[in-house]
Amino acid sequence: MYSFDYVRPSGISEAASAMGEDDRFLAGGQTLLPTLKLRLAQADKLVDLGAIADLKGISVSGSEITIGAMTRHADVASSADVKSALPALAHLASGIGDPQVRNRGTIGGSIANNDPAADYPAALVGLGATVHTNKRSIAAEDFFVDLFETALEEGELITKVTFPIPEKAGYAKFPNPASRFALTGVFVAKTASGVRVAVTGAGPCVFRQKEMEAALTSKFSADAVANIKTDPAALNADIHASAEYRANLVSVMAARAVKAAG
Repeated sequence: MYSFDYVRPSGISEAASAMGEDDRFLAGGQTLLPTLKLRLAQADKLVDLGAIADLKGISVSGSEITIGAMTRHADVASSADVKSALPALAHLASGIGDPQVRNRGTIGGSIANNDPAADYPAALVGLGATVHTNKRSIAAEDFFVDLFETALEEGELITKVTFPIPEKAGYAKFPNPASRFALTGVFVAKTASGVRVAVTGAGPCVFRQKEMEAALTSKFSADAVANIKTDPAALNADIHASAEYRANLVSVMAARAVKAAG
């Protein structure tokens, strides 16, 4: 690990002003700290967000759930409010990594990293969530840009995420048995404005499966998506699964997500 300075601000504005050109925000540290340790990344300074109370917490207001960026996966999974209003999101959070990861990792850190196999991007895009920063609000579909790339600008800090509460929703993933990352995960949501199907793990970045959305709009049933094929041409292929295997998993996981949604 290369040497760096360390600061622990107590407020959002203090954290933003502490950031320099080659500095990094530290949320749960589940990705950043290992990459620093292995010298795969370097920072002049780490700005630890752990002491900022305004970045933590879960609230339900009307038709939305708001989750602070520094809220841990374990807190989302165990939240009575989330379980009541949006159980699919609690279920998703409960399957991230292992207990150690869930008790350190945060929703803001996860989406800022935008790992192609992360779970939360599917929920954000599937639900049509909004990412709020210290500068602006960004629709989830505009936030996730490409492999490990987001719309965040240099020094921009995620403060919270708002999720519309759907009529029904479900999430299913085929996890890597070692890491619990999604080889393929599908989030399905039925809302007043239509059905959304978001896929993670299969491609370089989360994406919507529009053909499945159309089929589920006509008939919200697992049978409606079970035989819809996803083109493997743009999907990931690695030692864990081929692109063709992941394409098949999209159909299987989509059907399971619809069943989970009830």
